[in-house]
Amino acid sequence: MLIGIAIVAVFGIITFCLSLVITSQKEVAVIQRFGKFVGLRRSGLTFKMPFIDWVAYKQSLRIDEISVDVETITKDKVSVHITVAVQYYVEDKDQSIINSVYELSDFKRQIKSYVFDSLRAEVPRKKLDEVYENKEDLEQAVKGQLSEAIESYGYIIQNALVVDIDPDASVKEAMNRINAATRDKRAAEEEGEAAKIRKVKAAEAEAESKRLQGKGTADQRDAIINGFKDSIGAFSKDTGIKQEDVMRFVEITQYFDTMREMAKDNNNVIFMPHSATGEGIIEKFTAANVSSDKLKNNNV
Repeated sequence: MLIGIAIVAVFGIITFCLSLVITSQKEVAVIQRFGKFVGLRRSGLTFKMPFIDWVAYKQSLRIDEISVDVETITKDKVSVHITVAVQYYVEDKDQSIINSVYELSDFKRQIKSYVFDSLRAEVPRKKLDEVYENKEDLEQAVKGQLSEAIESYGYIIQNALVVDIDPDASVKEAMNRINAATRDKRAAEEEGEAAKIRKVKAAEAEAESKRLQGKGTADQRDAIINGFKDSIGAFSKDTGIKQEDVMRFVEITQYFDTMREMAKDNNNVIFMPHSATGEGIIEKFTAANVSSDKLKNNNV
């Protein structure tokens, strides 16, 4: 009797355990009965018929990603390797979940086929530079074609990101040389413009310096002339000497001051025959040369 009760209890526990379905968050359990779909169980603790119902599949509703590598050729005949990251998820609707489980046998392989087809139709229409510049166009083309083909099977394409564009090694080397040459040219242009600006600014500064120097010299001469004028007038008034004689005295004084300044810091200064006013110098040199020539002729 007790053995029978124990057997029944054990059988009841086993039956109860087999009827439980525990599903994680963002997952859906697909229930089959003798190989036929009979229902879905959402996240949490749910139940099914023991012994005849089985959890055939658990479909994730989380966003997943698949990386697809495609090698194709551009319009300007450059071989290029492109990597596309496709982000997708299963739509949270009963029919979409059922379609995602039963309609496609190998979803990831079929995704790759669609990406290959889309890129090999789009890239050959563009040159290599256009592929780099219009990467968004490639992404939109891949996403559009995938969405149109896959959404009927319950999948939503969230993004199709072109994460890498890698041309042939020789092409990359040539591109690097072009970029380096372009940067060198731009640097030379900037340096030339900077040198031009420096020269213009230096010329403007020199012109301004000379203008100020000329103005200073003119002001200095005006001050000297006015000082001489005042001094000569005062000296003539106090002594009764004519202004012409006073002017002559001032000239001689300036002459000797200049001579002293010239010889003060230079021991190599040589003074030739001259006068304070410069009169008769040319005549004296001419007479000396004539006399020298006559002496040479007589000696001959």
